[in-house]
Amino acid sequence: MLHDQLLRDPYTYNELTLEGTGAGAVNPANGRQYPWKHGYLAFMEESDAAGSNLKYLELYNRIARFYRLSNKLYFALKFGGERRYREQFLSSLELRGGERVLETSVGSGDNFPYINVKAELYGLDISSGMLKQAVRNLRRWKLEAHLFQGTAERLPFQDNSFDCVYHVGGINYFSDPHAAVLEMIRVAKPGTRLMIADETQKLVKGTYGKVPVVKGYFAEGADMPEMLGLIPPEMLEVVYKEVCKGLMYCITFRKP
Repeated sequence: MLHDQLLRDPYTYNELTLEGTGAGAVNPANGRQYPWKHGYLAFMEESDAAGSNLKYLELYNRIARFYRLSNKLYFALKFGGERRYREQFLSSLELRGGERVLETSVGSGDNFPYINVKAELYGLDISSGMLKQAVRNLRRWKLEAHLFQGTAERLPFQDNSFDCVYHVGGINYFSDPHAAVLEMIRVAKPGTRLMIADETQKLVKGTYGKVPVVKGYFAEGADMPEMLGLIPPEMLEVVYKEVCKGLMYCITFRKP
């Protein structure tokens, strides 16, 4: 069950109240409402997106329907299956049963079946197309998760709320990746190990740059941020490694 004590307005930082079954959340301080849409709680209007966030929102809405199928085929050919691919970075998570787990840029929810403990799952994404696919996938997998539409730079959660926080794919092209990192840290409980994984230049130039449907979106691979430089110096146990045949990087660090 989703508890309103966990939520906060991502724009004003006020606490929110859930308004009955299926009615959404409201900010009592200003009356602003955030509705349920298609199985997820929406904290943004897509028309308000700007910059890189708008560019990639449009991309993922466009490819959402065939995203999972194309990925499964790619993982089978490149890595011998989806599980082998995802375990290379998900194995970096510290997971214990019954804990609260958040994935930012959850997409179509494809990492959730590989969370190897029974946990309380939360996922946020900017793309309505991907979230609609996540709702369908979770139903098919018989998994439960709380889904939200919003930007990773403004998470709609209270401080120190999650036992595990991670991100896979997308942060390279956020409008403000540094803000997204700080938000992940803010909502993680003290002592939490966080994980960020995304594509390396090798994948962007060698694969995405050759796929007709998406190559125009990834032509600026040289402008990807230096992610290690975005991790605040006070974080502990910072580790960088390349996984998935050098096509992905995986950064882990611990919140003091």
